[in-house]
Amino acid sequence: MPERLPLEAAVELVRPVDTLGIPLGPGQPGAFLHALGAREHFDELTVSGALLGDLYELFTRPGVRYRSGFFGPVERMLRDAGHDIAFVPADFRRFAPLLELAAPRVMATAAATPDAAGAMSLSLHAGGTVRELHCCGADPDRVLVVEVNPQLPRTLGLPEHPHELHVDEADVIVEGDRAPVTIPDAEETPVDRAIAEHARAFVSDGCTLQTGIGGIPSTFARLLADGPGGDYGIHSEMFTTGLMHLHQAGKVSNRKGVYDGFSVTTFAAGTAELYEWLDERDDVRFLPVEQVNAPAIIARNRRMVTVNGAVAVDLHGQLMADTIEGVQFSGVGGHEDFVAAPGQELEDRSLVCLPSTVAVDGTPVSRIVARFASGAVVTTPRHQLDVVVTEHGAAELRGLTVRERARALAAIADPAHREDLLDAAERLPL
Repeated sequence: MPERLPLEAAVELVRPVDTLGIPLGPGQPGAFLHALGAREHFDELTVSGALLGDLYELFTRPGVRYRSGFFGPVERMLRDAGHDIAFVPADFRRFAPLLELAAPRVMATAAATPDAAGAMSLSLHAGGTVRELHCCGADPDRVLVVEVNPQLPRTLGLPEHPHELHVDEADVIVEGDRAPVTIPDAEETPVDRAIAEHARAFVSDGCTLQTGIGGIPSTFARLLADGPGGDYGIHSEMFTTGLMHLHQAGKVSNRKGVYDGFSVTTFAAGTAELYEWLDERDDVRFLPVEQVNAPAIIARNRRMVTVNGAVAVDLHGQLMADTIEGVQFSGVGGHEDFVAAPGQELEDRSLVCLPSTVAVDGTPVSRIVARFASGAVVTTPRHQLDVVVTEHGAAELRGLTVRERARALAAIADPAHREDLLDAAERLPL
């Protein structure tokens, strides 16, 4: 049986020289990490994780190194303040084997409170840590810490992928009561609306949908929820408030050819209303990321339509989505998987949506560029691109030549930059 320890005692199980693994964002044990940060010094503590959900003092302590597979605002703030924060380039599916390679001596996760059978739902996150959590719990030389929290919803997996730990697997159970981090619905802008309207034209009844977070995906989901049509399926790395609205509008049937009857996801982030709605929800299932993001599984869905963003695109169709001027901003995540997988069937569509410009020091700069600057880091290569959408229209690229693609992209750029981009398109080597 696991020990139930107060937080102050549990954090002493982490040695001055040690390794610690934590899940991505919604799966992180917040109370445990805050308590661990009360210790002022470590000789050498290496923490592996992604997308920190809070500003933990732990990562400002001497001797602590944080290796992140996905940067969010907290990682960027800590890095810019000079703390030991490093990015590990990997897509989301590779988090599991990389964590297996690291084999942290201590693994710590959040979970819902145990049910009568002793099962602790992993709640808002399955991701790439499920396998290593079980491995850690089975290894007598390692320590599995589970922070149970009554504020976390109890969510479900599938029989072949149980979304839970049993109390007997844990070495230590601690209690937390922090509310999960919420993401408010983004305020719709005219640009978001125009982009979402163009994207909606690619959706027909019976499509299977994947969306991300932000103003454009939120507006897109709202348009589908409020408009005609339906019989949709959901197969999305991230389950959002917008996808909940689709369910509530009666638009989701999940007759999609794989995991029929269930919306599948690997983590959820959104409003408090979303988390309450997910509690004990039977028709939403949380699966490990290696299932949700596997291109072969994505491609089996009926009429897959994916909606993702980008920082910039060049006239060849290369995408930057996780860096800005060569500096890490976010992460690869499932971007390449959900852009590439729909290209295997003509009925599938992959949409990359972005405003045509961004303000830099108050000056509008085109997000569609003739070529990337030296030092730019490409997230997704040109041959995987299908459709690019801005507020000025949609460029359908598949089957086009190099120059035809460039012309199509220039045509949806901001009018102030369009002529220069069209000139650059004509100068591209064949």
